[in-house]
Order: sequence, then C-alpha cells, then structure tokens
Amino acid sequence: MKKRQSGVLMHISSLPGKYGIGSFGQSAYDFVDFLVRTKQRYWQILPLGTTSYGDSPYQSFSAFAGNTHFIDFDILVDQGLLELCDLEGVDFGSDTQKVNYEKIYYARRPLLEKAVQRFFEVGDIDRFSHFCEENATWLELFVEYMAVKEYFDNLSWVEWPDEDIRTRQTNALKHYRKELESSLTYHRVTQYLFFDQWLKLKQYANEQHIEIVGDMPIYVSADSADMWAQPHLFKTDEQGRPSKVAGCPPDDFSEKGQLWGNPIYDWEAMERDSYQWWIERLRESFKLYDVVRIDHFRGFESYWEIPAGSETAESGEWVKGPGYKLFAAVKEKLGDLNIIAEDLGFMTDEVIELRERTGFPGMKILQFAFNPKEESIDSPHLAPNNSVIYTGTHDNNTVLGWYRSEIDDATREYMARYTNRKEYETVPHAMLRTIFGSVSYMSIATMQDLLELDGRARMNLPSTLGGNWAWRMTTEELTPAVERELLDLTRIYRRENQDLLVETSEK
Repeated sequence: MKKRQSGVLMHISSLPGKYGIGSFGQSAYDFVDFLVRTKQRYWQILPLGTTSYGDSPYQSFSAFAGNTHFIDFDILVDQGLLELCDLEGVDFGSDTQKVNYEKIYYARRPLLEKAVQRFFEVGDIDRFSHFCEENATWLELFVEYMAVKEYFDNLSWVEWPDEDIRTRQTNALKHYRKELESSLTYHRVTQYLFFDQWLKLKQYANEQHIEIVGDMPIYVSADSADMWAQPHLFKTDEQGRPSKVAGCPPDDFSEKGQLWGNPIYDWEAMERDSYQWWIERLRESFKLYDVVRIDHFRGFESYWEIPAGSETAESGEWVKGPGYKLFAAVKEKLGDLNIIAEDLGFMTDEVIELRERTGFPGMKILQFAFNPKEESIDSPHLAPNNSVIYTGTHDNNTVLGWYRSEIDDATREYMARYTNRKEYETVPHAMLRTIFGSVSYMSIATMQDLLELDGRARMNLPSTLGGNWAWRMTTEELTPAVERELLDLTRIYRRENQDLLVETSEK
C-alpha cells in the first residue's frame, strides 16, 4: 500500500502576476509556500514546453525546450538583465484573470532580446557555456529550427521554400547557421534563462518537501524540431510530411472524434533504434519533474491512426503500439521511474494489462463516476490504492460548470446521494471531500475547484481553437478560507505530507 498523499493541479500560466501570464517569479514561490502550509506533497502542472498551435502546451515546437513565456522579468531585473524602466508602459493585457497570448507574444520578445544583449555584459557566461554543452543534443536542433522558422515568417518546416534546409542538407545548415547567428544566440540564452529559473524554483519546492508532477504529451507537433530533425522516426510520405496523424475516435463526448493532427510515430523504426529517442526524452523530463504523467497512455497499446488530410477523426483505425517493449527498454536504461499513466478514454483489457505490467498508477476522474444507470470504472469505490484521483483534469469543465450545465437532474441526485452531500455543502466541496476520502493513494485538487469557480475558469475545451489555456488566478482569490478548507480535508483523510510533519515536530 502506498502512503496517502495529496496535491494541487495549477499550471504556471495560471499563477497571478503583473506581466500577462504566470511565471517562475515570486507568485510561484508563494504558491509553494501555500502548499507547504496546507501539508500537500505534490504540485501538478501542465507541460512546460513552448506553446504554438492554439496556444496549447500539448502542441510544442520541441519535446525538450522550455516555454520562455514563463521567464520572470522581476528576476531578470534583479540580475541586471533588465531595468524597471524597460517594463514601464508595456501592454501585457489588462485582464488579470485571462492570458492574452497575442499581446504577450509581441510584448515579451523585445524585452527578452534586451535581456539577451545585456546577458553578455553581466551574465554568468561560464554557467551558460556549461548549459549549452550539457544540453547540446537537443538544444542545437531547437535553436536552428526556431531561427530558420522565424526567418521564413514562422512557417512550419514542411512549408519552407528552401528544400535544402527543409531536408537539413549540410551546406544549407552551414549557410543558415552563419546567416542567423544572432537568432541562434537569442534562443540559446532564453532557454538557459528558462531552465535556470525553473530549476531554482523546483529546488526550492523540493527543499520544502514538495514534489513536482509534470505532464508529458505522448505526441509531438508536426511543426517541431523533433520531426524536422528525425523524420525517419515518424510515418511520413515521400516529401517527409506526416502521412498519418493522431486523434481519438468518435465517442460520447465528440460524435466526429478528435483530430489532434500530431504525426504518428514509426514504432518499428524506434524499436530498431532501441527506443533511444524515448529514453532521452524521459531522462530529460526527470530533470524537470519528480513525477511524470504520460498523457494518452493507452496509445502505447493501441492508437487511433488517421490518414493525413482528413477533416475529422472518423476515418481513423486502431493500430497496435509498442506495448511493454518500450517500457522494458526504458527501465533497462533508466531504472524504475515515478510515472503516472493517463489511462482515460476507451479502455480495453489489453490497456489495463499494460498499465498493470508497468506498475504505473492510473487515473480516476470523479466527474465520470456518476451514471445513475450503470457502474463507472471511475467510481471511487472501485479505485485501487495504486491510482491518482481527480475531480477533473485540464480537459474537463470545472466542477461547478459541470454540475450546472453538463449533467441532468438524475445525475445530480445520484451524485448528491453518492457523496452524501449536505444541504449546506457546496458541490465543489462535496466532490473534493469525496476524492480526498477515496482509497487512491494520491488525490489531486484542481485549483479552480478549490476556489469554487464556474465554467468560465475552464482551462481547455477539447477540439476547439481559441480561448483555451487562458485562466489565471488572482492573488485575492487565494483566501485564508480556501487554505483552511484544503488543510482540513488533508488532515481529516490522513493525506498530510509526512516529511512536513516530521520537520515541524523536529522544530
């Protein structure tokens, strides 16, 4: 039996702050302190990769690079890389509860360019050089990709007019490395600043006995350094473009399925390479996180493959994935890893068998548990100890939004009876109380549900573009009452961070 623990799901972008989007600055350190005071063990976040298509952290230009939107400007001021006057009058967006991605995209770049320029005057060049050497295998591919991509008006590599650089011919690479030297430098330094700030924040969290649960998308974007540099690892046509793309089949949530558009891996090619790309990806991920949640775990057993160019996911078919062979290769090289399997969606006996063989905990979503007519696999009374339970994920509505607009009266009544909800008790509290009282060893409270926010605070609506990934918490919303509620639930259901209790008693 694993020890009972709990945590909070809150992405970096959702932290409060004055520069349009959450960052690795003081509000992040304050959030760690909040987790400490409420005796949590885990801070779960979404992927830290660069955002591109639809502002989604699940569509990144690299499986390894970091999102420079999270670089904190106040830290750069303290380091002498920016001056306060540089930040005066900059329009990052006036809505403190929503990220305006268009505004921060244009507002942040000139400031980061100034910081890069000053870095070579006052920065730690030795540490920067060490960072570049240590991360050269992925860093140089990424900076080359971004520099050329920007040179061609941010087009994806499959649309670059120069075929030689599209196919990474030696002479073309030499030409663009020389031609775009300043852009290469910009992307190297900003990646250094990202990792420098994030790893210091992670170290602070770990010193307070808080572990970071990171999120790894199973797929990469077609518009990425990964596919540009290694198209042989993907299913492609004669021009190197994706011939098959990823998605989900039609179901109760989407009658036409979900067309994600990510390129599909050529698992046979990856097996011939002993899954080296995945081994490196996981090795790098565990430098960033203490626990890694692998998104769409079922895709390793079988995945929904859709012909490129399809308008919906309906034309796809199930294709067998690598199965346990991948995880056996990873274990041989990296040992036992602290991984959570996001095993949601269409489950089969084969997927369950794969998850059980790996030993990874699966996930339970309470919003899926309340079917008055038949039992759900997400019901807390069916959850094993080796599982992680949530009220909902980033793809779900908030509990309040779900309760008000997504279920009928019969489901509401069943939910009230199942949770033994009292007349005076709010719906979010009843749901949180239920997951904290479950047998699952890890219980994760979504921040929006702790704050009892409605559907306007939803993080993502799958299969839609625009308006997603934008919710932000304000400083005023994190009240002492919210803190007391989380601490109370944690204590009642014996989920206190034992390391924090030991430290407190020693003091």
